[in-house]
Amino acid sequence: MNTVALVIATVVGLMLAELRASRANERALRTAGAVEPPGDVYLRMAVLYPAAFLVMGAEGLSRAATAAPAAAVHGPAWAVSGVLLFVASKALKYWAIAALGPRWSFRVLIEPGRPLVRTGPYRYVSHPNYIGVIGELAGTAMMVGARLSGPIMLGLFGMVLWARIRFEERALSVAQASRAPAAED
Repeated sequence: MNTVALVIATVVGLMLAELRASRANERALRTAGAVEPPGDVYLRMAVLYPAAFLVMGAEGLSRAATAAPAAAVHGPAWAVSGVLLFVASKALKYWAIAALGPRWSFRVLIEPGRPLVRTGPYRYVSHPNYIGVIGELAGTAMMVGARLSGPIMLGLFGMVLWARIRFEERALSVAQASRAPAAED
């Protein structure tokens, strides 16, 4: 039970640190003239992301209080695999955040005239941050033994994330199209 509480406390602490960095970057981006395109699913993500961890933590605490711990049910490899997945996912996410630098935030903010970032993990995939987020959720579910709520929350968040990626792709496509030089007649 203490392990589940420690996992959730760690996750929440990291999430709060990320929120603080995001808000600082948002202020700087808006000051620099960045705009937030309409139609984002940000609010749904802002509620569902922390809720997913809390729901999985509640299931983990409930299981720990009423049954054998996840490691006893699935073997220690299950929890260790969750830790490894979580750490690898955070590493990918923080690599993506470092590549974006002050342009990273929870919100989609477009600075007119700025090219897309093509360094770091963005050389290989379009949305490494989101891959990291899915890994965080799956790793946490494994660590706390959220056998029921883990897949459900991953599915729900995956649907919202899919909408976010489509929104972000459209917004970036419009921004890049406006940067293209006009064709000469």
